[in-house]
Amino acid sequence: MTSRTITIGTTHTVTRVGFGAMQLTGEQVWGPYPDHAGGLALLRALREEGVDFIDTADVYGPHTNETLIREALHPYPELTIATKGGFVRGGFDYDTLGSIGNPLYLRQSAKMSLSRLGLDSIPLYYLHNGYATDAPFEDQVGALRDLQIEGVIQNIGLSNVTIEQYAIAREIAPIAATTALFNIANRTGGALMRATLADGGVFSPWWPMSIRKSVENATPIFEVLDPIAASHDITTGQLALAWLLHLSPRILPIPGTTSLTHLRENMAALDVTLSAEEVARISALATDNEA
Repeated sequence: MTSRTITIGTTHTVTRVGFGAMQLTGEQVWGPYPDHAGGLALLRALREEGVDFIDTADVYGPHTNETLIREALHPYPELTIATKGGFVRGGFDYDTLGSIGNPLYLRQSAKMSLSRLGLDSIPLYYLHNGYATDAPFEDQVGALRDLQIEGVIQNIGLSNVTIEQYAIAREIAPIAATTALFNIANRTGGALMRATLADGGVFSPWWPMSIRKSVENATPIFEVLDPIAASHDITTGQLALAWLLHLSPRILPIPGTTSLTHLRENMAALDVTLSAEEVARISALATDNEA
């Protein structure tokens, strides 16, 4: 069994399987979640199922994900909320996804998320990506540092940044957490993960269970995973989470779901104990930037 909790910065200790709320939006992450009552019910079930960390972003909807979370859970007893800013959407099509790094825009984004969520201060706020070219990266991180000094946010995170950007950011402000694509089949965020863990930060892999989405032909991978999962009487999804939890006590997966059954399965991954040999066999299935 792995450690069950993790501390973000010095302020928030949470259970090591969080909840990625992105799926509680409309199709293609655009507009409100169509089953409004069902979304509220799922969010309200989180605490009794052991979840105390929720990951969202202003671009999810946009905005509808944050407002749904507030309607369901405010004032968030024993919950830690993370949100993000810097991505923008111009419509239903993903081709309209863009990046803005203007420090004034980032300040506005953080304060609007603060308002939508009904918080006095955001526990963890991520720069959503390092792609923006309208402002120097240093100025973008500087905007978050200023927001932290002012108390608008408590901890700074970086999402989808390069290892070089991560190093630059650490010279400007303390970085409590990073998040990037990392799972059994796709290790794109591997370098960022290792750097974050080496510095004592928290790494949250997104798409932690999406093996089939990561590779066109996942059959050879499942030829390894299926027997291991069967030996523990768990699903391959639970195995994917358990593997991540065994890699480091500083890893905080944030699987998303719209199903209470799947939520319970995700949380049960905390109770899975893998052998060192099993972890090594799974780890050998892919390398950094290889799918």
